[in-house]
Amino acid sequence: MWSLLWSLVAAVILSVDTRPNVKLNSQSSSGLRSDCVGNLMRLSLDKALAVGNELEVEAVNCTQHIVLTPGLAAQCGYSMESDPWGNTRIYSSLLGCYVDNKDDQTFNVGLRLRLYSQSGVVTHDVDQTCIYTRWASREILCDRNYMEVSDFIAGAKGPAQDVKEGNNPPDASGAAHGIWKLTFYTPEPVAMVPREAEQAGYGLMLTSTRLVVRSPYNTAETTSEEVGGVPMEVIRVSAYYQTLHGLNVVNMAAACPTGGVLFINNLISWHVPRLMTPLVDDSFEVLELHMGINGKRLDRSQMVTRGYTLSTTRHHFVIEIPVGSPDGHFKSHAPDYQYHITYSVEPMLEVLWRTTGTQDDTRYKVLFPITTPLMPQLPHFQENTVPEARVFTVLGTFLHDVVLKNITFSTGVLTVEESNARGFTIQEHRYKNGTKGYSLSVPFDSDVVLKNNPELLVTTYSLPLTFGFIVLPEETPFAHQVELQASLKDVELPTITGTCDKKHFYITVKYGSQGNNFQAMVGYSHLTPEMAEEYKFQENGTHFSLVLPYDAADTAFELMNTDSLRARVDLCLLDHINNWVLADLYLSCTFPFTTTTCYPNGTMTATAVKVQSVAELVPSRLTLKDQSCKPVFSDDRFALFSFSGDSCGTTRTFFDHYMLYENEIGLYYNRGVAKTSPIDPPYRQTISCYYVVNETQTVAVGSKQRLYEPKADISSGQLMVQIRLAQDSSYQLFYQAEDYPVVKYLRQPLYFEVELIESTDPNLELIVELIESTDPNLELIVEKCWATLDEDRTSVPSWDIIVDGCENPDDIYLTVFHPVVSDSRVLFPSHIKRFSMNMFTFTKDQAVLKDEIYVHCDAVICDTTSRADGLCRGQCVQPTRQSNARPYEQKGAKRTRRGTNSTRQRQISSGPVELTSG
Repeated sequence: MWSLLWSLVAAVILSVDTRPNVKLNSQSSSGLRSDCVGNLMRLSLDKALAVGNELEVEAVNCTQHIVLTPGLAAQCGYSMESDPWGNTRIYSSLLGCYVDNKDDQTFNVGLRLRLYSQSGVVTHDVDQTCIYTRWASREILCDRNYMEVSDFIAGAKGPAQDVKEGNNPPDASGAAHGIWKLTFYTPEPVAMVPREAEQAGYGLMLTSTRLVVRSPYNTAETTSEEVGGVPMEVIRVSAYYQTLHGLNVVNMAAACPTGGVLFINNLISWHVPRLMTPLVDDSFEVLELHMGINGKRLDRSQMVTRGYTLSTTRHHFVIEIPVGSPDGHFKSHAPDYQYHITYSVEPMLEVLWRTTGTQDDTRYKVLFPITTPLMPQLPHFQENTVPEARVFTVLGTFLHDVVLKNITFSTGVLTVEESNARGFTIQEHRYKNGTKGYSLSVPFDSDVVLKNNPELLVTTYSLPLTFGFIVLPEETPFAHQVELQASLKDVELPTITGTCDKKHFYITVKYGSQGNNFQAMVGYSHLTPEMAEEYKFQENGTHFSLVLPYDAADTAFELMNTDSLRARVDLCLLDHINNWVLADLYLSCTFPFTTTTCYPNGTMTATAVKVQSVAELVPSRLTLKDQSCKPVFSDDRFALFSFSGDSCGTTRTFFDHYMLYENEIGLYYNRGVAKTSPIDPPYRQTISCYYVVNETQTVAVGSKQRLYEPKADISSGQLMVQIRLAQDSSYQLFYQAEDYPVVKYLRQPLYFEVELIESTDPNLELIVELIESTDPNLELIVEKCWATLDEDRTSVPSWDIIVDGCENPDDIYLTVFHPVVSDSRVLFPSHIKRFSMNMFTFTKDQAVLKDEIYVHCDAVICDTTSRADGLCRGQCVQPTRQSNARPYEQKGAKRTRRGTNSTRQRQISSGPVELTSG
């Protein structure tokens, strides 16, 4: 046990021969302190000298320098111990092998310390003289690696010597006198001559007045016994020595405790048997009792200051030391990655007793290093965060032997160096009591900080951390988790502003402190990417803006007047986690809007609008007074009526200079009374047209056949044309915007429908266009159609599908025109053209350029009553097949560019349609 402790604590013992190339320097003994503590010499080596070096200790005997190996140190009375800081203490018995002893009173101890480092070897010579005269008849010394007993003898002379033959004493005629033989009791007697005992590791010495026997622990001749419940190591020996008067024998014994320590409530309680039966019987008297630390006695005031106690019970001497007292030290450990500490201290017990009836005194001195068991210790972290500073600050305090290696943040693991490079300040702090601290500072705005909002205006910042440490010198790892939190009322909410012009809403959203971390609601709809594109969404990092037409699907109509429409847009910003309303805007504006238009020929048009107050209204159910007069067009918000002044129940009233035509839009029962059921809210809209008698041609009211019908002017108005892709040849179901790109197989038919529809321009033109789009005398002609790879209708390559109103003669699989007949959806077949083609792809050098196509068309609107020529004669329905036709499943690159449209043309596009091979 003790020799092992020497090798671990004293560092590596080296011989000079193993370092032939190092430089040898002699230096002063700065950092070295030596003193005498009773029958010991104590040498203290400061950590500044020892840390980072390998220490070799040599005993100096005149001109000899003997390297003290662990075995030799125990045999000759030397010991050494170091604390975790590197402070080292070396003890030498004054009766040690290489001590210059003068009459057992003056002792000169010489040591040489060699400190090996990468830069060379530094030596320190120590020469300490101690005077010790208070020898007891018997002195027993228990050090950490040996036990020593010395007895007073009179008349002894000469060193220990070997006797080579027999057990006879040395020849009296001039032979050196000394120790002749030893008998150890185990309890069986074992006899040895001095040379054999020294080879077995025992130290023997005969001075002018004392005989010394020294034994390491756990030798073959020592025994382990329990005395008073305390385990002890015991040696018993009879030493035969030669005196001037002949051969004498002295019976010697030493008993040293190897246990007897209790740990109760952070208190170390060390028990030493009061009656040590190997040394004394029941008849003795204690003369002195002392406690010490590190080999040196403490007086009572020193003990009280440190909280130490020394007491005597019936069976024991008891020393009590609080864990954490200043004379000991803590050490870190990390078994199973959990942080633990131990506390070590080296108390000393010194007792002087006298055997009853004799004058023989025994001085019993024990230096006993104690280390507590492993104590689980939760690392101490103190949070010093000041939320207003917006920086997390935490300080962890540890023993000196703990080193911070890394920190695990929410985003990953960073070393100390990497953390500092990221702007997370890590500092190491050293304290006077030998401990250290690590502080960490992390800004709230860092990406490793988690944020949430428990309240609308409050942000809670969280910083989960896992600190990775190692314990030196073993480099044992352990970790500790800490989570820091702070709350601030620092939320700046977003703001919304808006304006209007004659056609649009303009909305601007300024982000708050949390950026665009919200869900925008326009009306009752979430702002999707498709809506954002439709409403011209723009964003610059601090704001976003929208532009909505006043009649957009997500606006609401509040009030309709004769010449205006009041519309409203609602924009709401929601916290998508807590569903809080962060900001909202209800922007209401009045826009120019004509509900009724009166034409000189007596035709009247009227637009009914579903306002918010009649949210359940279905516009298609509205009628004029004559309930057979239904809307010529309706959707979920509008209903358009077109009728003549002599129809649909229109009334006429004459005044002096004008006449008034009136009708009414409403919901009616069969009796003609406007419906007022609470299930379907009432709706009534009066239509009025005034005609000045002197300036406007009078329109007859009656059943007389008209001589002519109004004719549509080809170049007038703004008609709209749309192209749609049907799901099959029935043309009943069509793909919607969200279905694109539509996926088709190669050569699978694509069914297209081109239709003349009303304009969505929200002004007077809307009324005119709706009238014209319901004119049965109009016919839609598809002039040409072509396919491209991109949405740009003018891009190349392209491929013609319809040329001059007919199929492309260059295709094997010709375009097919399909007839259009009237049904519930189709009021005017002449307003619609249908055709189909097979799915294909573009190729170049036998390679497919892209897996999708776009289809574009130019259409012409014609008046069938006029004597037009060219395209207006009708759609080509039976094109001539050309001999140079070729398949177009995979089209080559055709690089002609398209021209712009004329005033009679309408341009439309569809796509993308995507090719699949699955």
